Amino acid sequence: MGTLDEEREHVERCRAGLRRMLAGARDNVIVGETVAGDRYSAERLGRHLKSLAKELSEEPDGPPFFGRLDFGPGSAEHSGRSYHIGRRHISGEHGGPPVVIDWRAPVSRAFYRARARDPQGVAVRRRFGWSGGTLTGFEDERLGQGEEGESKILAAEIERPRVGPMRDIVATIQPEQDDLVRAGLDTSICVQGAPGTGKTAVGLHRAAYLLYAHRHRLQRTGVLVLGPNRAFLGYISAVLPALGEVDVEQTTLEALLSTVPVTAADDEAAAVVKHDARMAEVLRRALYGRVRKPVEPVAVPDGSTTWRVYEDELRRFVDDTRRESVPYAVGRERVRARVVEAIRRQAEARGRTAGAPWLRRIGRGVTAWLDTVWPSATPQDVLYEVLRGAAEPARGLLTGLLTGLLTEAERAAITWARPPRSVKSARWSAADLVLLDEIAALIERPRGYGHVIVDEAQDLSPMECRAVARRSEHGSLTVLGDLAQGTTPWAATSWPERMALLGKPEAEVIALTTGFRVPAAVVELANSLLAALDARVPETRSYRSDGRLRVTRVGALEKGVAAAAREALAFEGSIGVIAADADVEAVTSALWDDGLDLGGRLSVVPASMCKGLEYDHVVVAEPAAIAEAERRGLNRLYVALTRAVSRLDVVHARPLPPPLSLPARAI
Repeated sequence: MGTLDEEREHVERCRAGLRRMLAGARDNVIVGETVAGDRYSAERLGRHLKSLAKELSEEPDGPPFFGRLDFGPGSAEHSGRSYHIGRRHISGEHGGPPVVIDWRAPVSRAFYRARARDPQGVAVRRRFGWSGGTLTGFEDERLGQGEEGESKILAAEIERPRVGPMRDIVATIQPEQDDLVRAGLDTSICVQGAPGTGKTAVGLHRAAYLLYAHRHRLQRTGVLVLGPNRAFLGYISAVLPALGEVDVEQTTLEALLSTVPVTAADDEAAAVVKHDARMAEVLRRALYGRVRKPVEPVAVPDGSTTWRVYEDELRRFVDDTRRESVPYAVGRERVRARVVEAIRRQAEARGRTAGAPWLRRIGRGVTAWLDTVWPSATPQDVLYEVLRGAAEPARGLLTGLLTGLLTEAERAAITWARPPRSVKSARWSAADLVLLDEIAALIERPRGYGHVIVDEAQDLSPMECRAVARRSEHGSLTVLGDLAQGTTPWAATSWPERMALLGKPEAEVIALTTGFRVPAAVVELANSLLAALDARVPETRSYRSDGRLRVTRVGALEKGVAAAAREALAFEGSIGVIAADADVEAVTSALWDDGLDLGGRLSVVPASMCKGLEYDHVVVAEPAAIAEAERRGLNRLYVALTRAVSRLDVVHARPLPPPLSLPARAI
């Protein structure tokens, strides 16, 4: 089985293996710079080899493995063998067996799935305890003998303080999480997960698993991770590199769609209309409303000859192209090609030879006519006309196009009160980015990805869903979210409905209901809000019995928050003070005045920006102010309360919102 000293000797073998891998990667960088056949291949190979070398050189002195599997004689494939399981594969010496198996390898699945009632051939599962880079001990579960108990090492890893960015969970993946992580590449899934259930970690680990299992396919098509904001992306940024995956695009939807600067802001009424799915048809009609039926022949001079194509044939070209439902720019070129082909047939009937230069010249000769029948368009041109003339269709291109789509009030809400003089002087809002993307996709198909992971998906609007769906049309989706945490005016209330908007109506919806990060007292408090939220989700149960909840009524809010934050600094870990956006400045000033240093372990976070973040100790300032600040204020409060993974202080000067029921264990 191996003693602690023997396991420590194996640690040294692992570190020697990593050093060999690093030396080999550096040698390959040098060799790779001279062997590639062309510039593109050389650059691609060089980037890959250098990123591998950099990744290995930054491998921390931390644990090279976290578990071990010893298979019994009943295992058909692995009888009598032992494997150490870690975050990355580590090669053995002189081509021998690997000293560590990647957690994503098929054999590693038994580490997460084996149970006493279903040992899957495993005789003993060993979990290792570490302090920094030092192996301190291990625990054995003799599954082959029916032994299985609570692991102190597993519990300690789950409850470890949260300092810095999000960590991977490879040592603590639970069976229900493992099922989701290893779902097939062609399978789209939706994970409804209450706070602390690990849904974000599941999504990121699924990305790492898919890149391991389907690397060739995904190297061509790519993996995209969409987060709700930049703070969230910073929080999760270290997870995939720690798992050995650096070629994953991680961004926000706004950044992905950002083709123009955002210099304007919409009021809620305008934003709600712009994010409504009906806008897709508004924009389609506005774009294709530019297409006109030919009313005169096209005449193309060719030396002493003028070639003509008459109206009836031209109308057929335009109508046939419209029926083919190709992108607008493709349709324009297809009409051009059909006119040129008609002229080519005339020319060849007269004995002319229609070579490539001649065809290009005739194609250019068609442009002026084409501009009147199927004019070129940019997304800004089209949206400019919509926002300028939606309430005054007689002035723009939209005469009759909006009938039955938007009400007068809705058209007025999105119409510019003072339209800019030209498209170049237009100022665009964040909601306009989604509309511009919709038009751009009508003009020319956007890039697609092999797999897209969307976190906090409950807050996507129907139009944002369409933007995601376009990028995963020929790939698959992992959708992560919690209906109870929906805070936008268009937040989802049903996952099947939302998955249909995302283009994957067949996706299975799986609920994670065990919270591994949020203590039971905090979960119980947050659960008391569920009945008041417009979301049908199961209550969460906590894996943890530790943690602390304290609710304190104070006379002066800022002083009470400062006192709670000062006390929190006596504990290990990160501290987040969450306040209504309007109160952030006053709370921050109070902390500075009290001599507390912000920017290290202690942060003040607006309630609107706390989604997806976690802190060991959270101080929620004035729940009533958070609940009253917006339409879905109670949902926002639910989010704020569930950011704590060890201790939660609720500090209030005003009465608590009525739906909030204090559990018996609150102190």
